[in-house]
Amino acid sequence: MDHPATVLHLEHDGKILLVDSDGNGPHRPVMMRTGKTSLRLPSEEEVAAMGIRWTLKNRFDIRGTEILKGHPEIEWPKDWAWKDKCISDDAVHPIARDSIYRSIHRLVSKVMVLNSEGKVLLGKVERGHFVGHWTLPGGYMDHDEHPEVGCVRETFEEMGIMIELDDNTPIITQRIFTTEGISFVSFTYTATWLGDDSEIKPKVGEISDFAWFEPTEALASVVSGFDVAALRHL
Repeated sequence: MDHPATVLHLEHDGKILLVDSDGNGPHRPVMMRTGKTSLRLPSEEEVAAMGIRWTLKNRFDIRGTEILKGHPEIEWPKDWAWKDKCISDDAVHPIARDSIYRSIHRLVSKVMVLNSEGKVLLGKVERGHFVGHWTLPGGYMDHDEHPEVGCVRETFEEMGIMIELDDNTPIITQRIFTTEGISFVSFTYTATWLGDDSEIKPKVGEISDFAWFEPTEALASVVSGFDVAALRHL
C-alpha cells in the first residue's frame, strides 16, 4: 500500500489510531490475521479531517518515514486499536508496528554500591552502550522481574558479590537517547557492602575492571545519563 512520508502515532491509554489506505478510520486489528497490508498510521491531514486536536510529544524516523508521536486531546477512544493487538496482524503496516514497538519502555535496574568509606563501586564495561566507560552495576530487567531483584542479580552477575539494598526510595529516570525514539526507564537503588575487594570478581567479557570512587569522582567519570542522575543524589 502507498504510505505517507509523515504519519502520526496518536496514543491514548494503550490505544492508537489506525486508518485504511484511503485515510478512513478508526480501524481495529485482528490478531493472527495474515494477508495483505491494509492499515497504517494516519497523516496530519487525515487527522485534521477527523477534527482531532493533538499535542506533539516526540518525533523520530523509521526507514525514511517521519513519525510524529502525539497525544490526542480527546476522551478515551474506545473504538481505536489496542496497540498490543497490532503486532500480530499482517494487515497493520510494518511502520506502524515498528512505531508501537519503539513506544514500549525498556526497563533498566541499577545500584549505587557504597563501602564503609562512602565510596561508590563502578565497573568498566566491555560491551553494550558504554564500552570502555565506567558505569554503575546494573542492566536490563527480565520480563517478570521486579527492579529490586534485577539490580541485585545484575550486581552478582557483573561483580560476583551479593548485596542487600538499603531502604532508600529508588531514583527513577526516563530518557530517550537516540533518534529511534526508544524510551528507557531506569530504577537506581543504593546498597552498602562491607566485604573485601578480593571477593569482587568482574565478569569476563563484560566488566574489564572495577574501582571505588568518591561520589564527586564517580559523577565526573560516568557517561550514562542514568548514572549521572543517580550519583547527583549522593
